[in-house]
Amino acid sequence: MSGFVNNPFSDPVEVNPFQDPAVTQATSTGIDRIEEFNPFAEETLAVNQDGTTIPATTPSSQPAVLQPSVEPSPQTTVAAAQANLLRQQEELERKAADLERREQELQSRGASTGKENNWPPLPKSFPIKPCFYQDFSEEIPLEYQRVCKMMYYLWMFHCVTLFLNVLACLAYFTTNSASGVDFGLSILWFIIFTPCSFLCWYRPVYKAFKSDSSFSFFFFFFVFFCQVVVFIIQTVGIPKWGNSGWIAAISVIPTNVAVAVVMMVVAGFFTVCSVLSVILLKMVHSMYRRTGASFQKAQQEFSQGVLTNRTFQSAAASAASSAAQGTFQGN
Repeated sequence: MSGFVNNPFSDPVEVNPFQDPAVTQATSTGIDRIEEFNPFAEETLAVNQDGTTIPATTPSSQPAVLQPSVEPSPQTTVAAAQANLLRQQEELERKAADLERREQELQSRGASTGKENNWPPLPKSFPIKPCFYQDFSEEIPLEYQRVCKMMYYLWMFHCVTLFLNVLACLAYFTTNSASGVDFGLSILWFIIFTPCSFLCWYRPVYKAFKSDSSFSFFFFFFVFFCQVVVFIIQTVGIPKWGNSGWIAAISVIPTNVAVAVVMMVVAGFFTVCSVLSVILLKMVHSMYRRTGASFQKAQQEFSQGVLTNRTFQSAAASAASSAAQGTFQGN
């Protein structure tokens, strides 16, 4: 017989794995069962190292106390307003000083970058230096460059016409000694109209296209209209007025045909100046209307330019001080 004594048909012995001595020894400790933690309980218990529990102290709550509102007095309000105004004034003065400093820096930077006057184009060895800076591609917008250049060409054509007028009057004076008045006046017109036309109507229209200035536009229109009238008078050629126009040229035909032909050529030049001046005046006026300029803007620009001019300010201050001193001395 074999050594098996158990009956295979009997119930097996129930074995509890948690009753193993190794498991019971590891799980048996001196700490009691941890109670369930209720976070919503009124008091929270703290556990010491020896197992005793200590109730946690709850912070004592005190009712909130509202501070009474204190309204500022009128004196305090006035003082705060004055302090605010002084602070704003100091800020404005600081900004003005900053703008003036930046303007000086830009001017010095422009002088240091070599942006020097380039008109009239004189040699470097010439004792007189250029007086103006002129650059169509840099200073004039692209849509205005064509008209601005045409105004510049008209001014040069006008100068050439005045010079030819001097020569025609000289030729007339050589054949007729009584025409010395015309020759003298032609020299005077050439000396006066050449620089004045550049300063009085060409430079204003150049500045108007450059900076879109309403005041420059109005100044140009007023002066150039007078220039158109002068062109027409020169074209007509009234005798003894120093102009080789059509009347003066036709009157010389019976005495000297060659001189008459020369004077007729000059009269043709004056006619071209008159026609071109009328056409360009209309072109500039149409562009002026598209820029949005107005008479109110021109007045505003003039007033701002005069009031911000340091020479005008110093003159006004000196006049006011002298008037005040005269009043005190009179009293």
